[in-house]
Amino acid sequence: MYFDLTDDQQQFVSVARDYAAGELAPNAAKWDAEHIFPRQAIATAGALGFCGLYASEEYGGLGLSRLDATLVFEELAAVDPSTTAFITIHNMATWMITNWAKPEIAEQYAPALTAGDQLASYCLTEPGAGSDAGSLRTTAKLEGDEYVINGEKMFISGAGSTDVLVLMARTGGPGADGISAFLVPANLPGIQYGKNEEKLGWHSQPTRAISFSDVRVPASHLLGQEGEGFKIAMKGLDGGRINIATCSVGAAQGALNAAQQYMNERSQFGKKLAAFQALQFKLADMQTELVAARQMVRLAAFKLDTRSPDATTYCAMAKRFATDACFNVVNEALQLHGGYGYLREFPLERLLRDVRVHQILEGTNEIMRVIVSRRLLGDRGLDSIR
Repeated sequence: MYFDLTDDQQQFVSVARDYAAGELAPNAAKWDAEHIFPRQAIATAGALGFCGLYASEEYGGLGLSRLDATLVFEELAAVDPSTTAFITIHNMATWMITNWAKPEIAEQYAPALTAGDQLASYCLTEPGAGSDAGSLRTTAKLEGDEYVINGEKMFISGAGSTDVLVLMARTGGPGADGISAFLVPANLPGIQYGKNEEKLGWHSQPTRAISFSDVRVPASHLLGQEGEGFKIAMKGLDGGRINIATCSVGAAQGALNAAQQYMNERSQFGKKLAAFQALQFKLADMQTELVAARQMVRLAAFKLDTRSPDATTYCAMAKRFATDACFNVVNEALQLHGGYGYLREFPLERLLRDVRVHQILEGTNEIMRVIVSRRLLGDRGLDSIR
């Protein structure tokens, strides 16, 4: 096994770090405080290829591996986890379109999405279908050459500010097999957006409910085949879990950087904070947890890239561990700053607010434990997960 980054990967990291320093760092606090959705900054990311990292090259994507994508997302999230998280969601939705849309539909929509000129939201969660996504109730009924969609989605990132919706709706009977996936233009008649939710974090991206009332979508906008929607959603969530775990790793790295700098600058009791052994040990534990989380995320990305039969389990383990461990790292970094960490003049409180939701979305960490335990209690579970 080879753990060092290749020359190409180091270049991805360098470009992403420069973008984060130039576009995100000067503005992240303002976007957070004023709830600004930074479309122009995201478009700039698109010009660098960051809006179609693993989308097909045929439609303007970079066609990178999931492992390569984690390198980019981590650098961005070290500065602004909220905006980065939206970029990861857009990447997931765009990838679904390039993978499962009919060629003529992909050609119509995907180039603008991979370029960042248009943005996509992912619509799975409903008021009564959160962790139990297979029980969703939004319907899509075929009438002639159109599907008529009725229902409601909630907690949709970017809703009201994006151009395309990747929607899961029920075309058949109950359960997962009755779910299909659709590409829905976001401005169709019958679509209504709720208020921008007041959230603890993720202030630079809007989150709204969406209602669909007799929304007519061309039958050609079906992604894959009828009944494949849940499978598509789960494939998307494997990658989404890696993405959100990576955002936690990036935020933890940013917090650790700030803590290390502060310890070398701040003096108490006649010496630098860095001279106190108790704080040295705390910093060492934070670094150890962060490296462990990063390596687990990269292993899961490798498993997904190589189409391992256990990729879903590794993605769940990585998401659970990284989001929990990295939240603790950010929290400890805030503690090391004392009262200053609680002020908005410092980035720690924003990083803490932004990463808290990572333990909830893309499947709660309790659901991650369900996925892992089911695999372990099956045939050869302990032998295959190592």
